[in-house]
Amino acid sequence: MNKNRVEKMENIFVPKSGQRLKTNRYMLFTCIFVLLLFAGLIAYLTYFTIYEASAVITSPYNKRTAALKESVTRGSIVSADGEILAETKKDDEGNEYRYYPYEHVFAHVVGYDSHGKGGLESACNYEMMTSHESLSAQFKHGLTGTKKSGDTICTTLDTRLQEKASDLLSGHRGSIIAIEPKTGKVRAMVSRPDFDPNLLDEEWEDINSEGSSVLLNRAVQGMYPPGSTYKLLTALEYIEENPGTYSDFTYKCKGETIVNSVRIRCYGDVEHGKENLTSAFAHSCNTAFVTIGCGLKLKRFIDLNQRCLFDDKILFDLPVKKSRLGLGPSSKGSDIPQAVIGQGNTLITPFHNALIMCAIANDGILMKPILTDHIESVDGHVVSTTETEKYKKLSHPSDAIILQKLLRAVVTKGTGRALDTEEYTVAGKTGTAENGKEEDHSWFVGYSNVDNPDLVVCVLVENGGAGSEVAAPMAAEIFDAYYENDLDEKYLKPENQGEK
Repeated sequence: MNKNRVEKMENIFVPKSGQRLKTNRYMLFTCIFVLLLFAGLIAYLTYFTIYEASAVITSPYNKRTAALKESVTRGSIVSADGEILAETKKDDEGNEYRYYPYEHVFAHVVGYDSHGKGGLESACNYEMMTSHESLSAQFKHGLTGTKKSGDTICTTLDTRLQEKASDLLSGHRGSIIAIEPKTGKVRAMVSRPDFDPNLLDEEWEDINSEGSSVLLNRAVQGMYPPGSTYKLLTALEYIEENPGTYSDFTYKCKGETIVNSVRIRCYGDVEHGKENLTSAFAHSCNTAFVTIGCGLKLKRFIDLNQRCLFDDKILFDLPVKKSRLGLGPSSKGSDIPQAVIGQGNTLITPFHNALIMCAIANDGILMKPILTDHIESVDGHVVSTTETEKYKKLSHPSDAIILQKLLRAVVTKGTGRALDTEEYTVAGKTGTAENGKEEDHSWFVGYSNVDNPDLVVCVLVENGGAGSEVAAPMAAEIFDAYYENDLDEKYLKPENQGEK
């Protein structure tokens, strides 16, 4: 083979410099494209895991979950004090059905398993259709062709508090919530009007009729003007903007005032006279708080509300509607007077209102709210435990302590005197929220044992009237029921479960 022929053959296999550059560029673009696809896949999987996976897993339309019905008997839901709240039974023909021993009492929070799912029946659907029985038991089921037993959902709910709250709301529309501020454990959640999930099939047509709101869990889905309970946030912003001089505030209440062309009256047209910040808060003086609120920096005030979960998704076992702040950067001056006293376009869920109080009672730190304490297999083995954890910091500890003193004054010398007792101490805020042409909504939100808070209670009675006359006395009865129980042995603790 001569030299010229060899050179020609080499030229066939060795690309020219321009060709190499073109090839390298093509390979580079291909690598970048593949990397972008890979990054997009990772981003989607991350998004799905955080935001969508739970909804897909718990969906009653999930084919995998539906298939589990053929091999697993749906697990039970029990209270913190060991009572069965929902279980699977069989009728005379051997057909499985869901039974709720407490009938209407836990209707919204425990939920239902007919005509779709609601409450914990929906939120923990997959967990109850999963079995962690012992291997020997599963082997036996395999040999005999019988169903495995699904896991048990052990909740944080206290049947005694739940029953008391349900009784108190009898004949009313509204909700009552009780939460431990140090742990975030929800001890009671009642919504009225309610229904009996045992009778859902027979009464479905009436329950689901136009205009009916029986299925609505007012605790987490009801939206109401917060009224004077919102003054807690107005006071917090004032304290933050005036860290060294907030206690110098003085005001003379004449029963009404006009601010930004808006006329504001104190409840009942009462003239409170000369007041400082503590007495204005204790007496729930509208004119004083409108004066305070209209002097705040709007952007900072909006930021504070967002920090305190307004217009934000609240992570919880049950879906929570976003509370809405009635102010924005472009709000007019005439929008502010109503908003700073909890009126106007501001709307809040009772659950959100309770969480704000939980944070203040816990020195500014909100613990993540939970309904599921742990999950057990049918033979008592703890499958998983929900750890208590910090959710968000809503205020500086020193500011929370100032608010705690203001809230205590409401009970000792203000509108919350219905809760002033020698048995235990309470701090809180009443609220009377205007509701158009209808009767005012009645609010109370507060906590017990002020030096070492035990329990936050939020009461909302639709069209109930003055918070001091209706909601506050109801809250007092919830606290009474709480302290009538032996706190040391109040809640069952699963074996093999360490400190949380």
